[in-house]
Amino acid sequence: MSTFFDTAKINVKAGKGGDGMVAFRREKYVPDGGPAGGDGGKGGDIIFYVNEGLKTLIDFRYQRHFKAEPGQNGMSKGKYGRGSEPLRIGVPAGTIVKNLTEGRVIADLTDPDDEVLIAKGGRGGRGNIRFATHRNPAPSIAENGEPGEEFELLLELKLMADVGLVGLPSVGKSTLLSAVTSAKPKVAAYHFTTLTPQLGVVSLGISKQFVMADLPGLIEGASKGVGLGLSFLKHIERTRVLLHILDMGGTEGRDPFDDYQTITQELASYELDLTEKPTIIVANKMDMPESEERLANFISNYKSLLGEEPFVMKISAYQKDGLEDLMKKTYQLVEETQVQPVTTIEDNTHVSYDYDEETPAFVITRESDGTWVVSGEKIEKLLAMTKLDYDESVLRFARQLRGMGLDTALRERGANTGDTVRINDYAFEFVD
Repeated sequence: MSTFFDTAKINVKAGKGGDGMVAFRREKYVPDGGPAGGDGGKGGDIIFYVNEGLKTLIDFRYQRHFKAEPGQNGMSKGKYGRGSEPLRIGVPAGTIVKNLTEGRVIADLTDPDDEVLIAKGGRGGRGNIRFATHRNPAPSIAENGEPGEEFELLLELKLMADVGLVGLPSVGKSTLLSAVTSAKPKVAAYHFTTLTPQLGVVSLGISKQFVMADLPGLIEGASKGVGLGLSFLKHIERTRVLLHILDMGGTEGRDPFDDYQTITQELASYELDLTEKPTIIVANKMDMPESEERLANFISNYKSLLGEEPFVMKISAYQKDGLEDLMKKTYQLVEETQVQPVTTIEDNTHVSYDYDEETPAFVITRESDGTWVVSGEKIEKLLAMTKLDYDESVLRFARQLRGMGLDTALRERGANTGDTVRINDYAFEFVD
C-alpha cells in the first residue's frame, strides 16, 4: 500500500562564504611584502523549484537536512575563492513552503517554471588586500566568510486538481472517478475505502481535459479534527469546482438532504469558506429503487430551507449513466472559474532575515557565576566573521563592539574591570 505524504519538516542551510586570506607579497621595497590575500567565494544558495515528476513529499521523509556547499577560501597573490553552485531542491507542484519558527509562508510553488530562493549563501570574507590603507599598508586583517542562512521549514502539499469530489463515505465518489478517468481507486462496500487522495484526468477530446480528485470521505466534525477529513480538507482549497456527491439510493439508510447539510457545514467551518466554490450537486445511484422519490424530497427540502431551486444532475456512476453530460458541464465550469490563491506571500522571491532598526544588535544577560553573556544575531554574525587568530582582527572586532555600544551597555548594567564577557564560545575580559 502506497502512502501519500503531504507534509514534511526539514532543515536547510545555505553555504558559508569562503574565508578571506592574510598573505603578503615577497617583493623588494614593498613593506612586509605588501598585502596579497584574496577574498573568499560566495556560499551556495538553496533554491526550491517545481519538479513535475514528483507527486508527494515522500522523498523528504528520508532526507530532512539539506546543506549547500561553502565558498572556496581566498588565496595568496590576490586570488579570489570560487563561489559555490546553488543547491536546487525539487518539490511537487502545489507545495507551500513555510518558515516553521514564524509560521509565515515563504513560497507557494504551483507552476512548472516556479522556483524561489529560500536561503541565501554567505558572502565571502575579505582578504587583507581590502584593509590596506596609507596608515596601515600591510594589515594582518581578514574576514571569515559570512554564515549561510539556515531555516527550519514546513512543506505542505495541496493537490493541484481542477475538480474535487466531496461527500460522505460510500456515496460513490471512487466509482465515479474510475468511471470517467483511467484512475483505479479502491472501491468497496464499507466506509473509508479511500484513505489517500486519488487523482485522474478526464478527457473530453483534444485540449479538453481536467484533473479530478477523489478525496477521503468527510464526516460530521471533520473541520474540528474528527475522522479522516481534516487532513484532506486543505486539498479542496486549490480546486476550481466541487462535485457534491449524494447517495439517492439510500444504501446507507441516510437522508440525502441531511448528508448535504452535514458536508456543507464542514466545508463552511473550515478556515477558508469552501462553499463559495462553484458546486454541482450530483444525485448518484439513480438506478436504485425509490431514488426518484428521495431526489424529489431533497429538492423540496432544499427549496424550503434556501428558497431557491437547486442545480442537480442525475447519474448512476455504477451504470455509467448521465456521466457524459455531467463531465461536459463540469468542464464548462472549470473553464469559467479562475484559480484563486490560497496563501498570502510577503515575498515570493526570497526570504531573508535582514537586520532592521527594530532588531536589537545584542542582548545582555548574566549567569550565576557572574559571567556577562552577550547574544544576538548581528553580534554573533560579526564574531563568526572575525579571524581570532590575528591580533589586528581581534582589535578591529573590539572597536566594532565599542561602536555598537556594547561597552556602554555593559557599564550601565554594572560590569566592572576584570569581569568575564562571553559571546558564544568566545570569552574576553571587560576593561572599563
